[in-house]
Amino acid sequence: MYEREMKKCFRLAKKGMGKTSPNPLVGCVILDREGKEISNGYHHRYGANHAERDALLKITPDESRGGVLVVNLEPCSHYGKTPPCSELIIQYGLKKVVISNRDPNPKAAGGIEKLRQNGIEVIEGVLSKEGQFLNRVFFKNIVQKEPYIVIKTATTADGKIAASNGNSKWITSQKARNLARKFRQEFDAILTTSATVIADNPEMKHKKKIILDRECKLNFSEKIFETGNIILINNLQSCYQKLPPENTQIIKIEEADKKLNLKKIFNRLYEEGINSVFAEAGSKLNGEIIKQDLADEIIQFIAPKILNDNSGLSGFNGDTVQSVSEAKNFYLAELKQVPPDFYARYIKAQ
Repeated sequence: MYEREMKKCFRLAKKGMGKTSPNPLVGCVILDREGKEISNGYHHRYGANHAERDALLKITPDESRGGVLVVNLEPCSHYGKTPPCSELIIQYGLKKVVISNRDPNPKAAGGIEKLRQNGIEVIEGVLSKEGQFLNRVFFKNIVQKEPYIVIKTATTADGKIAASNGNSKWITSQKARNLARKFRQEFDAILTTSATVIADNPEMKHKKKIILDRECKLNFSEKIFETGNIILINNLQSCYQKLPPENTQIIKIEEADKKLNLKKIFNRLYEEGINSVFAEAGSKLNGEIIKQDLADEIIQFIAPKILNDNSGLSGFNGDTVQSVSEAKNFYLAELKQVPPDFYARYIKAQ
């Protein structure tokens, strides 16, 4: 019951992708007392009205009285950037509220109890797994106090990201590359390495870019420094020959086994307000993230091509294993065609 309306809430919520962080993605549908949809809304961006308020303010209390409000996350009960949604729901005279997930944030939780105390029926758990998947970044942030880490890679059907000489243009089609850039914008920051910057000199358009440059190889003339805010991470903060651009912040992180400590890097990024990271780099960083069990998700674009050369560069190269049983396990969450290519979305198995 109410699954159709909840699925619409999910679709509405996705319109806020890349704009609501650190808030969750939320959509809302309102039905009148006869069950007819009379309004809908979503959380457009951080600081804007929550989904419930966005939907309710489009109608009057006379229209909503006795009706049903469907929303994918528990209505808040606290004063934040906006007043509590639970109070507005009560004012609008709704008789029932249907949710997918409770809010894991203790500051915002309590809306369900407040609604019930005011005589409003609350139905919980409608498409709860789908709701958790939609807000997987938010749930990890609140529960674990860590950023959500995604690895994006593009490979041939035999798992290669480049020929043995480093040539990689282009494995996937323009259509697939455009979609990858769209996915990039859904996360707070992108992560790459100085090796990738030197090899490809990409611009990587994004509001925030993180570059791992342990040995201070960059000279700030690279295209990646032309746009966005840059966080440059190394072990020797004063090792550059000239001052970085104004849009660049340098952070020093201790090494571990002659490598930058990724766990400490991600913890520091979370302290900097970065709640999700989209890694676009080569096989070494990808492999190290996997080896340290830090990847929450992998988005792999796959082209129907066979490189047929075992010396070609693989998408992941961070460990030495003797048994297939040592492989890191993920589950397939999504598989879609982007003709002539396709992409697979894997989530870390719990």
